[in-house]
Amino acid sequence: MPVKIRLQRMGRKKAPFYHIIIADSRSPRDGRFIENIGSYNPTTIPATITLDAPKALDWMQKGAQPTDTVRRLLSYKGVMFQKHLIRGVKKGVLTQEIADTKMAAWSESHKNSVLDAVKKAKPARKKKSKKGEATAPVTPVVAAE
Repeated sequence: MPVKIRLQRMGRKKAPFYHIIIADSRSPRDGRFIENIGSYNPTTIPATITLDAPKALDWMQKGAQPTDTVRRLLSYKGVMFQKHLIRGVKKGVLTQEIADTKMAAWSESHKNSVLDAVKKAKPARKKKSKKGEATAPVTPVVAAE
């Protein structure tokens, strides 16, 4: 049974919200699935991603193939790098201690780069009310990791 890690669309029209699911590749997009491992909301700034990383890593090691978009989300959360390090430990190229330090260093640098990107993001444009008065811009929400 070919298993995929993919997105299942939820939400209303023009307000997408996705569940990250494990499903048989032959089942329809919004149809039957095996397990729900997280969610992705692209409408927030920055996009909100909640993911059960150990489950995703477990399914990846079992042979589940992520779609292109999910692969980017997994990479953003560090699951792909963690899979890479585990494979290096299994082959004997790395020790577990070195892999743990590399993962911790990546996590810290990734957290800093995300915070910098949020700070550099363009401020929201001011919307004018009907009377011509400017309203306050919307401040971005930073998702906790």
